[in-house]
Amino acid sequence: MVRPWRSGRVRAGVVAALLTVLVASGCGGDANADGAFEGKTLDNPLPVPDIALSDTSGDDFSLAADTDKRLSLVFFGYSNCPDICQTVMASLAGAINRLDDADREQVDVIFVTTDPARDTETALRRYLDRFNPDFIGLTGDIETIIDVGRPLAVYVNDGVELPTGGFDLGGHSTQVTAIDSEDQAPVYWSQDTSQSEFADDIHTLLGEEP
Repeated sequence: MVRPWRSGRVRAGVVAALLTVLVASGCGGDANADGAFEGKTLDNPLPVPDIALSDTSGDDFSLAADTDKRLSLVFFGYSNCPDICQTVMASLAGAINRLDDADREQVDVIFVTTDPARDTETALRRYLDRFNPDFIGLTGDIETIIDVGRPLAVYVNDGVELPTGGFDLGGHSTQVTAIDSEDQAPVYWSQDTSQSEFADDIHTLLGEEP
């Protein structure tokens, strides 16, 4: 049974424990025994940092201040990733296409680059348009991206450094994180979640009381 989306901030010890679990398991998040919900729900939602990055139009965008829809799905990766990033983004695109109009209007998908030297605003927009032109792309300097990822249990700084100065997340933090309308992150999914599983979970979450 999916737990309600609770208020409150996670304690530092819980964050540390979750980080350990995510790295050790390649992002955790297994399905419930009955298969009803694929995502992993957190009793204590992760805090979403109010730190500005830049979207593909060059405007400031904060995962806390500018995620206005009921549900925002956030993935950290880079456009030159040969496998995992493309697979996850394709699954998210397929999931959005499976939603009805009412659900689709309440969801944003956000891609935060971990290779800002190559993922310019133009390159990022071109990459995301292959999946869905409504997907939001965010970039910035790598130190700021690290600061945004850390509270969300995204180990950007523990990845493999790329020649450009960005970071390949590799087998570490490849989870998709849900941000709710209260600027908290109460749910995450593994990189292996299918488009149908994403779509079913999104519909379930949007069916809860706002």
